[in-house]
Amino acid sequence: MDLSRAAAEALDAADPLAGFRARFAGTAEDGPDRLLYLDGNSLGRMPLATPAALTRVVEREWAEGLVGSWSEWIGTAARVGDALGSGVLGAAPGQVLVGDSTTVNLYKLLAAAAAARPDRDVLVCTADDFPTDRYVVAGVAEARGMTVREIEADIDEGLDLDVLAAALDERVAVVVLSLVAYRSGALADVAEVTRLVHEAGALLLWDLSHAVGAVPVDLDASGADLAVGCTYKYLNGGPGAPAFLYVRRDLQDELRSPIQGWFGQRDQFAMGPRYVPAEGIERFGVGTPPVLGMAAVEVGAGLVAEAGIDALAAKGRALTDLVVALGDEWLLPAGMALASPRDANRRGAHVTFAHPRAWQLTQALLARRVVPDFRTPDRVRLGPAPLYTRFVDVWDAMARFRDVLADGSYETFPAERARVT
Repeated sequence: MDLSRAAAEALDAADPLAGFRARFAGTAEDGPDRLLYLDGNSLGRMPLATPAALTRVVEREWAEGLVGSWSEWIGTAARVGDALGSGVLGAAPGQVLVGDSTTVNLYKLLAAAAAARPDRDVLVCTADDFPTDRYVVAGVAEARGMTVREIEADIDEGLDLDVLAAALDERVAVVVLSLVAYRSGALADVAEVTRLVHEAGALLLWDLSHAVGAVPVDLDASGADLAVGCTYKYLNGGPGAPAFLYVRRDLQDELRSPIQGWFGQRDQFAMGPRYVPAEGIERFGVGTPPVLGMAAVEVGAGLVAEAGIDALAAKGRALTDLVVALGDEWLLPAGMALASPRDANRRGAHVTFAHPRAWQLTQALLARRVVPDFRTPDRVRLGPAPLYTRFVDVWDAMARFRDVLADGSYETFPAERARVT
């Protein structure tokens, strides 16, 4: 592999997605000291079309239309959900709903799924999954008198299928797993995981937060039961953007949301005395949808759909291959260790390196205008988003990383880690 900067420039020149970069804020800056943003897997850049979309809602639909605009807004959660499903998630209409947070959606689907398996009393998750997932699993288990079976997953390589298989039996009601591990980027084997869980008679709930918009998901084709995910990472919906949930069509009538809000009511404007769940995916609605947030999600998801998830995934693999190759050349000899799967087909669109001074290294990189992410216990995470990150951006960021390690400047930063949000 040619690791010269000229080779990175050549890859950019041949990139079929290169034109999307100019459609995001902050990408016009160029030059040797420009900001190099490698944290798109935490918060995506803002699409340039987003302010106009928000302005339309604020100045026309709200300011002028007032309450009459609810005729447009009332079905937005399902409409944007359908667009996200068909354009990004591989889901036919009527199975995706946008609204609430990932945590709330995870709770709704997990509680509903557990209640649908009353003869089973075990929930399965991994000990290294994202904290909110583990917390929700523990809370649902406690409330229902169930047991949590936390299985080990390698912090760098992800879930071992033999370990998962050993944890599955007739007591397991629901398995909760992340498609892409938040620390290492390890990618789960969708087909094999689904087969194992279904053979055990359990339901499978995927967290797609670090996957959606970066790797192919194909919910319908994979036989997925349930899924949730956020929209502010690779979908570029903005901070606090509403999340989404997916419920396979044939499961919808079987499951009942534990939060009986009026947007999940069959005839919500009848204002009836008792709750009767709506038909279809809308039964998983709760309260008034975040109209402004959904307008931003629609823009970001539209860009991903336009680019095509297969093209994005291919570029994501190429970008992270370059990160790994430059890491081998420049970082590992200086004491770093690769903390992600080496095989691009086994990881999502981010790469992690381990070092005892990872927190200080992260601060030193920020001072050099490289934006990575720190993850406990000692990881520096690099997330080049394929919609707007160039190969030369990766090359320059890794060169600055090399220089920080070489000159020891990271040692001047405090070793204590402040609170990270």
